[in-house]
Amino acid sequence: MAIEVTFHGACGLVTGSCYEIKTSRTRVLIDCGMFQGTKTIKELNYGPFPFDAKDIHALILTHAHVDHCGLVPKLVKAGYHGPIIATPATADLLACVLPDSGYIQETEVMRLNRRNRQRGRAEVEPIYTRDDAENSLKHVIPRGLNKWIDVAAGIKIRFWDAGHILGSASVEIHVSDKGDADGPDALKLLFSGDIGPGDKALQSEPQSPADIDYLFVESTYGDRKRKDRTSAQRQRILRNEIRAGLKAGGMILIPAFAIERTQEILADLDALFDAKEIPVLPVFVDSPLATKTTRTFIKHMRDVLDGERTHPFLRDNVRYIEDAADSKKLNRFGSGAIIMAGSGMCDAGRIRHHLKNHLSRAGTTVLLVGYMAPGTLGRLLSEGADMVRIHGEEIAVNARIRKLEEYSGHADQGGLISWVRERAPIHRGIYLIHGEDGARNILADLLAKDGFQAKNVHLPAVGQTERLTAKGPKTMRIRTPVDIKAAAKSDWHNDYASTVLDLRKTLDDIPGEKAKQKLLRRIHGLLQRERR
Repeated sequence: MAIEVTFHGACGLVTGSCYEIKTSRTRVLIDCGMFQGTKTIKELNYGPFPFDAKDIHALILTHAHVDHCGLVPKLVKAGYHGPIIATPATADLLACVLPDSGYIQETEVMRLNRRNRQRGRAEVEPIYTRDDAENSLKHVIPRGLNKWIDVAAGIKIRFWDAGHILGSASVEIHVSDKGDADGPDALKLLFSGDIGPGDKALQSEPQSPADIDYLFVESTYGDRKRKDRTSAQRQRILRNEIRAGLKAGGMILIPAFAIERTQEILADLDALFDAKEIPVLPVFVDSPLATKTTRTFIKHMRDVLDGERTHPFLRDNVRYIEDAADSKKLNRFGSGAIIMAGSGMCDAGRIRHHLKNHLSRAGTTVLLVGYMAPGTLGRLLSEGADMVRIHGEEIAVNARIRKLEEYSGHADQGGLISWVRERAPIHRGIYLIHGEDGARNILADLLAKDGFQAKNVHLPAVGQTERLTAKGPKTMRIRTPVDIKAAAKSDWHNDYASTVLDLRKTLDDIPGEKAKQKLLRRIHGLLQRERR
């Protein structure tokens, strides 16, 4: 039997990262991430894994973002009992991220079941609980960068700094079906994980080896070029947005990922406060997870920060909110303060509560500072929605919606091409993963123009299995669980929400009770015909 790789997520998507390497002797997973986006895509988190968890011998994590690690507790709950191998910083972050994710699952399901009972619908179970997450942490084994690790029969790995977030890594893998990872028949694989842009405030340039057989590379921004910004330029852009938000007279809301993005913005705000570029206004980090992960950053980044100055995360005007009651007290602020809260895509967490309270106010400023998956509230706001639904309620979007790409944690199109070029020679094939199809198609074309043979650049589907040999790859089968292309962009849940909002707006605009009743009778007639 040859070596097989199956793509269980993050193909045509930027979430659900999970790849299975299989030989006749063992099975290993690279990442076990949560699906995010439309409700149809998120429902993939609830179904059974497309493999038996008991058959997996090792799990290797590239980093601690939930789209790469969020289903780890579910894997352990399903019977996985092997090691979870990650860098030391990732291991520490997992202790923050996974219990928090379990708590979110419980609270979101509690809220959903309350509505389901009111509607006479069946109750649902969370994907996993906080206790499940705590139990999964017992399997985590931290391992450092640049050292070979034997993980299973015929498989050894080495972590390289990916420069994406604290602890993030690319994974070099030597794998042999004969059981000798150092033997002449061993294939050299490289999984990029998420690649940093190389100009991040808190991370280094990404590093990885060259001369490999098969490359599996992320393509999140394969269709996008960003202007090169120095840290000073990025801070000026943030300064201008903060000044404009204060002038508008409302609150400044920043939906921010708890890991890295929150800390980057805090560091830049610290510099702007010290330079008197913006007034020293209250900053509320309204996220228990962000609070915990900031402590982890402080632990791991002592060597990066200048020991002679005050830590940028610990200022008198920065307050970390952990208790839910204290979070609700922030409602008393109508202007003159910044609230950073999760989730980064606005699809869960406390940011939805703040958006619900402030989106309808014309003076509010919402700064979107990260990738927003299709179907999420963040994507709807970034695309200019004038009405959204939050917790079942219709909310008018009168706030100023601003997008700052300067804080992206991913390499852009040029950065990806340069990173791939530096891995050459790539002998057998390049697989573009972790990207929407538009981004993957553009990146594939550009790589072909850059000298890589088009036939060797592949765009795998979720559920696709590839057989890898020294002569080249062969597609064995494709078992895609849903229509990813359709569901990734918009599903019937999004269409339903949009239709309800349009109906309400149309009814408000129609003058007279009779005209309103006439429209509703027509709609009821259509519904009755459908039920027949």
